[in-house]
Amino acid sequence: MMRIAFGFFLMGALLLAGCKKEDGGAPKTETAGAKTVTTASGVEMAQVPAGSFMMGSENGEEDEKPVHQVTVSGFLMDRYEVTQKSYEGLMGKNPSKFVDPQKPVERTSWVSAITYCNMRSSKEGLKPCYDMKTGECDFSANGYRLPTEAEWEYACRAGTTGAYSFGDNAAELSGRGWFKTNSNQMTHAVGQKQANAWGLFDMHGNVAEWCNDRYGEKEYAAKAENNPRGPAKGDQRVLRGGCWKDAADACRSSARSSESPGLADACFGSERYGFRCVRNGP
Repeated sequence: MMRIAFGFFLMGALLLAGCKKEDGGAPKTETAGAKTVTTASGVEMAQVPAGSFMMGSENGEEDEKPVHQVTVSGFLMDRYEVTQKSYEGLMGKNPSKFVDPQKPVERTSWVSAITYCNMRSSKEGLKPCYDMKTGECDFSANGYRLPTEAEWEYACRAGTTGAYSFGDNAAELSGRGWFKTNSNQMTHAVGQKQANAWGLFDMHGNVAEWCNDRYGEKEYAAKAENNPRGPAKGDQRVLRGGCWKDAADACRSSARSSESPGLADACFGSERYGFRCVRNGP
């Protein structure tokens, strides 16, 4: 009986030891059964299954309407926002304001994000997706790219239909992401909050994430259904997820924002902008 009791005690101690602080230390690893892979570069990616979902929100801003069904193919997505350590390792510099190797890289333009994608692809012997002269993406390539807006929202929702991946109660956001109320006006180390059902961290806050798509305010009126990739023309690119500086409403699953793809000047707030990568997957 003493051995059994000691076993339960030891198990409890190990479980407690596995809990992480909310800022600093190693990322949390709870994945709610999500399937993950580790790339040749050592980056963890979640296997996002193919499926359909209702994109947008009738209760959100005008550019989130109308709600429409979208179908996406399966893909792999970085579980964490690209860190300063990963970015500097490939790009040779760290543009971030809030310097810490485990924090998400920020002060990134859309152009610098796709440059990172191409360099990460080349490092792993994959075909780069981007033509750096035009910025156009070859979606048939097996390398890394930014997610489409539809892929990003689909992955964020992880099968849910509420305002957030955890439901409609904004009061629960503090346990899922870093935003205006709890960020202390800065970014935080990736993966310290709870992941969504598909093992993706920081989808609600920390840094706003660049998507591949050009922004179209009335794009949803077109109601493209199968793997939509945004408008063919446009001066701005989409950002998703909200950031450390935003109110809770801007961190909703369907909330949209946009910025010039070449923006990299901190005077214009680019310390809010980061990204994560995707790849075509099973």
